[in-house]
Amino acid sequence: MSKSKISKLSRVKMVGVITKRISTIGKASNAPAKDLLDYYPNKMATLLHPKAQNLVVKEIHEFSPDMKSIVLAPNMEKGTCSLAWFSAGQYLSVCADIGGKIFKRPYSIASSPADTLNGFYMITVKRVGGGIVSQFILDNWKVGQEVTASAPLGDFTYERLRDASTVIGIAGGSGITPFRSLAKAIYEGDEPCSLTLLYGSRTYADAVFSDEIGAWAKECDKIKLVNVLSNEEKDGCESGFITAELIKKYAPKGDFSIFMCGPQAMYNFADKEIEKLGIRRKFVRHELFGEYFHPEKNADYKGNIEDKFTLTVTIAGVTTKIPCDANSTLLRAMEDAGLNPPSDCRSGRCGWCHSQLLSGDVYIPASVDGRRLADKEFGYIHPCCTFPLSDLSIDVPPMPKA
Repeated sequence: MSKSKISKLSRVKMVGVITKRISTIGKASNAPAKDLLDYYPNKMATLLHPKAQNLVVKEIHEFSPDMKSIVLAPNMEKGTCSLAWFSAGQYLSVCADIGGKIFKRPYSIASSPADTLNGFYMITVKRVGGGIVSQFILDNWKVGQEVTASAPLGDFTYERLRDASTVIGIAGGSGITPFRSLAKAIYEGDEPCSLTLLYGSRTYADAVFSDEIGAWAKECDKIKLVNVLSNEEKDGCESGFITAELIKKYAPKGDFSIFMCGPQAMYNFADKEIEKLGIRRKFVRHELFGEYFHPEKNADYKGNIEDKFTLTVTIAGVTTKIPCDANSTLLRAMEDAGLNPPSDCRSGRCGWCHSQLLSGDVYIPASVDGRRLADKEFGYIHPCCTFPLSDLSIDVPPMPKA
């Protein structure tokens, strides 16, 4: 066996290398090193995963006074020169300054990933009863409005190592938006799966994007659209609700994944129907679309929805006492009080609002409880989906600086 080359190195040569290195270091400039962000890998990382994006409203498409699609472009004057890439099914957390208070809401990206190369995202906003942000956006945003948003977030995306090659999409209301993105990405050749979309609406007129997705389906055999109308009968559409029998009618033989996005009532019904199919849990995906309302409708809720409590909040060492109603999440109570806590998904998934419960009792709906076992053991909660059952004290991380 031959000796290592290292053992054959001349000691004289090694000393020479060291001497040369010391000399080179001594000749280096004393000027401060470049900012880390000036190096190419960090520039690329910042483009792909910015802490915030400065955007501007480029176009507004109105379906009705209560529903609009908003096209967002980079605001170059504010330093955003290009848009962060995303996967179909992700969302933006959009900021709104309402009366001096900052509110953040997640909106699924309805445009395709390739549209970022054309310089725009598209989101769709639907008026929600009691939804302060949706009402503000629909009534106040005009072309030219400056908007601050997060990088694309969320995991409601197709993953070929986890998901079956065919996706059965179940959409309701504005829950169509991530499926529009997925359908367009499939049409453009950027996603490897097939999509059969069961789209539930009251009437065909309520089924936004149906004509557009239907046109893609005519040109691409990997896309199929089935409109399911509950209050209308129409040729070419199914009537009623999305049941287990209807899913079986359009599902392929063998494995398939189910992706669902829509209002809370749709999940309550569809989950029971999907149980009848005996599908493996890994093939059923939910996008928890926005906030959780009406905890009192759950059988395991033990509180009184009319109760009012005091929430003691500590953020970065500053303690504040604020009111918190039993029917309000802790996050909404903090936002209403102008505390500006961290948040993104508002549905217990992202962990951005992860806080410690110091005292008091809370209710967390099982369907949105995304905590790890260690979180439960050591008293951590997600305020975005946590409701008070008593006076509370919590410790909240401060909002990170952009």
